Amino acid sequence: MSETANIIARSQRKERTGEVVSSKMQKTIVVSVKRRFPHPQFKKVVTSFKKFYAHDEKSEAKVGDIVRIEETRPLSKTKRWRLVEIVERAQEQAQVTA
Repeated sequence: MSETANIIARSQRKERTGEVVSSKMQKTIVVSVKRRFPHPQFKKVVTSFKKFYAHDEKSEAKVGDIVRIEETRPLSKTKRWRLVEIVERAQEQAQVTA
């Protein structure tokens, strides 16, 4: 496969942006993706959430980060996505000591 064909094939993969809800596994993060759409019958805007398991090779994403994930080959029973980039880091919570 030539390089240009490889680049075209990679660009056709699905991409999603969402928030990391769990990073307790090794090299795996759970990303919650929000989707807003009008209800087919009632036309009210509905928000639905879906969780995706994504591969994080360097374990750099933390809970609360906004990340972009890309579809890839199956890596395990549930992992079919990989981390592309961290779009926005989570705000650090100041610990309160009383």
